[in-house]
Amino acid sequence: MKMNKEVILKVENVSKQYQLGTFGTKTIGGDVHRWWITKVLGKEDPFLKVGQVNDRTSKEKSDFVWALRDINFEVKRGEVLGIIGKNGAGKSTILKLLSRVTSPTTGTIKSAGRMASLLEVGTGFHPELTGRENIFLNGAILGMTKKEIQSKFDEIVDFSGCDLYIDTPTKRYSSGMTVRLGFAVAAFLDPEILIVDEVLAVGDAEFQKKAIGKMKEVSEGGGRTVLLVSHNMGSIESLCSRVIVLKNGGVSFDGPQREGISYYLQNEVKNSRTQIEWDEGNAPGDYRAKILKLSVTAPNGSSEVNFTSGVLITATIKSNMNNQLLDLSYNVKTDREELLFHHGSYICEKELLVNGTYTIRVTIPPFILNQGTYLIDVWLGLGGTEMVGQRQVNVLSFDVIPNEFDNIKKELPGILRPKIDYTTQFAI
Repeated sequence: MKMNKEVILKVENVSKQYQLGTFGTKTIGGDVHRWWITKVLGKEDPFLKVGQVNDRTSKEKSDFVWALRDINFEVKRGEVLGIIGKNGAGKSTILKLLSRVTSPTTGTIKSAGRMASLLEVGTGFHPELTGRENIFLNGAILGMTKKEIQSKFDEIVDFSGCDLYIDTPTKRYSSGMTVRLGFAVAAFLDPEILIVDEVLAVGDAEFQKKAIGKMKEVSEGGGRTVLLVSHNMGSIESLCSRVIVLKNGGVSFDGPQREGISYYLQNEVKNSRTQIEWDEGNAPGDYRAKILKLSVTAPNGSSEVNFTSGVLITATIKSNMNNQLLDLSYNVKTDREELLFHHGSYICEKELLVNGTYTIRVTIPPFILNQGTYLIDVWLGLGGTEMVGQRQVNVLSFDVIPNEFDNIKKELPGILRPKIDYTTQFAI
């Protein structure tokens, strides 16, 4: 396969297939652990292979699933490519293939340059090694000499903000610290290709701004290639010149950034989905707890949400635990996936949680959201620190329609439209 000098990455006829069902764990300890969990405790098998993730509207009948099918694209040197799509579209799978974390079932991937990846929290870090040792380990993996790594060391530590903990094992780091150091390592060790998954969402707003600035710097100033997966259309819009939209494991759009974002919003996001229900076997979560049902309505039960009604999010959750701090968390976003706010709460006090089904109702007050389309992410957590299963991104969407509660008849710009009191006093 020949590559143009301007092309730094070429993906040709790439597909990835996974096999479903139960398989050996490859260790005696793992098989014993599976037996204890499933046969003695009666819980879900933690070693089950992935199910059908690309098209969740149909139940998979085969023993195999194609996470990606016949993917073709090229990336030029210095280009910033955004990869977007709904949950299960194949975004993370393609990044893992490009990063050589896993191999394609069919097709070929060819790159002409050193590649650094930031895929998941902790990827590429050995938990028993310190931050300092992991920096040198990652540099060595990239083929850099000790002297080259040392010349970048201070910049990496300063950017990450982890200088106080640089000689502490990374297993003691919070997820935010791990992401900051991981991004700094990936960005500063001079890769020709930088691959970044939406893991940056773990960082705080200040760090995200720094990270976006750094990606702009390495692409515009350094001529390096960046591949970015994100659900934040603001980041895609500010960084990327080109967008690929994935749907059910295939490429549904490949073109200029503005057209790509518009295509994604119109075809993948704006279709209102105010309720969703799963059978327990396929429900999001894991063997500890699962989300069985979600819906969004007006608090009075009406499907019509307007300025004055407020918003009611209802979740049905199955707990398989006792005496644990199980929490429900959610994000409310615009249809461009700009985060308005994050919130969450424990389902009940630790000593009150028992094995069973709970209904949680979350009420967003009236006179907040302006006319428009809004998206909701939902996930379960344990003790406010550990995620139970995976985040359900854009799992619900709803429209806020106009309602004449003031003297303004026209549609107002902006995301929020609060009810504000005014007083006027005539001064003689």
